[in-house]
Amino acid sequence: MDDTIRAALAHSHLIDITTIGRRTAEPRRIEIFFHSLDGRLVISGMPIAGRTRAWIHNLEADPAIRLHFKGPYAHGDIDGTARVVTDRAERRTLLAGVARNWNRSDLDTMVEHSPLIEVMVPGYPEEGSAS
Repeated sequence: MDDTIRAALAHSHLIDITTIGRRTAEPRRIEIFFHSLDGRLVISGMPIAGRTRAWIHNLEADPAIRLHFKGPYAHGDIDGTARVVTDRAERRTLLAGVARNWNRSDLDTMVEHSPLIEVMVPGYPEEGSAS
């Protein structure tokens, strides 16, 4: 893994992601905020009741994800595997970090309604490193 990509994975920032459409099998690219929380790579979105985002549906059908870094830390792409986080206690733990990053105080609403995935990238964090 490129050192600039490794450094970018350690910072929360705006990226693009590509998923594979569950019905079309076509690549779908969107811009979204990425969070690095104590070595865990997390992507979430604004809480909207009654709405599951297309990118969540896509990742439930095919967990392959490509992260596109477009600055300021790196420029380049890396592939990973996404896991939709559904366990309420785990959602609360991860979304507490997201809420801090976004200066939000509505954690209960976020736990209930925000999309949430964890992304695993081969070689990150490095083996033997604390997370």
